[in-house]
Amino acid sequence: MGGTRRFEVAGAAHRVVAVGVPLLRPDAQVFEAMLEGWRQQQVSRSLSFSTVSDRLMLVRRFQTHSGEFPWRWTPQHLEEWSTDMRAVRGVALSTVRAYQLAVRSFLAYVCDPLYGWDAECERRFGTYPVQISHEWNSAKHVLDVEGRPQRRALTRPELQHLFDAADERVEEIRRRRRKGVLAAFRDAVMLKTAYAFGLRRRELVRLDVHDFGRNPKAAEFGDFGVCYVRFGKASHGSPPKRRSVLTVMPWSVDVLAEWVEDLWPYCRRQAAASLWPSERTERVNEARVNAVFAQLREKTGLPEELGPHCLRHSYITHLIEDGYDPLFVQQQVGHEHGSTLSVYTSVSSDYKTTVLRAALDKVIERARNEKDQ
Repeated sequence: MGGTRRFEVAGAAHRVVAVGVPLLRPDAQVFEAMLEGWRQQQVSRSLSFSTVSDRLMLVRRFQTHSGEFPWRWTPQHLEEWSTDMRAVRGVALSTVRAYQLAVRSFLAYVCDPLYGWDAECERRFGTYPVQISHEWNSAKHVLDVEGRPQRRALTRPELQHLFDAADERVEEIRRRRRKGVLAAFRDAVMLKTAYAFGLRRRELVRLDVHDFGRNPKAAEFGDFGVCYVRFGKASHGSPPKRRSVLTVMPWSVDVLAEWVEDLWPYCRRQAAASLWPSERTERVNEARVNAVFAQLREKTGLPEELGPHCLRHSYITHLIEDGYDPLFVQQQVGHEHGSTLSVYTSVSSDYKTTVLRAALDKVIERARNEKDQ
């Protein structure tokens, strides 16, 4: 084994752990060295730092649950972890699969002879890591979108009730002369903006005041004709994707203008440009969006399985119902594939009836013309 060839690649064992040197706590120290090597290997592949950090956290979590180190992991450890997540903690299937893929990716790295961890572990522990995440014991990805079927778009009356409840919350606080009027107003505008531009929660909370601009083709919207999303959903470890969302709902311009021009200057934090400043930090977080939606959902009697992401579903559905071209809607929300858009769309029965009636009228009219000829 002493003559094993070394490869000078990022993440190689001999570059992060002193080969052949006794360690005070060999198990823990080698495991930490593995994680550091994997971090270097992923960074060298230009994966985003957030992706790398999340993967490292998941592997640490798995190690803690198993109570063993990678060179002693077995498929049973993965199956017990997965069962605990699904049966005890109620974690979504898509999340379980993501966790399993993190473990699989880590083991693919440490099992690759190129990095030398197999030889290093055999020298120190008399054994070496093996892949424990296989097709037969991992969750399969069989659908484009695996969201819970209970989640859906809000109907237009439901959406109006939700926004009315948000506005009533502001008026109630103002009427009672209690603190929190600005925060309540911010929350109301925040949810309306999520719907008006079809934004994900992270995209929403990361908005700055400067992320809006003019649309030369729709000058009537002024400074709020375009929303420039800078923190769109990444894929395969890439940096956040950017996109431009054109304003299609005129009422949103008045809502945003009132917030930015009249109220935002009084609650911004020093020179920060965050569109949604928090009372204690520069900007609100996604948990705040969840909490506000949950409060309004309870107040309006909406089903508890609905969440803030349903506002994005509603945006897509309502644009399709209003006759917008599906390709335009797809580009607005940043979906790479049209099939994903179709999963998000849940048009109302009234809309489907209207489409059917129009199609039947065309068929009947064509048959009449052919008969007259």
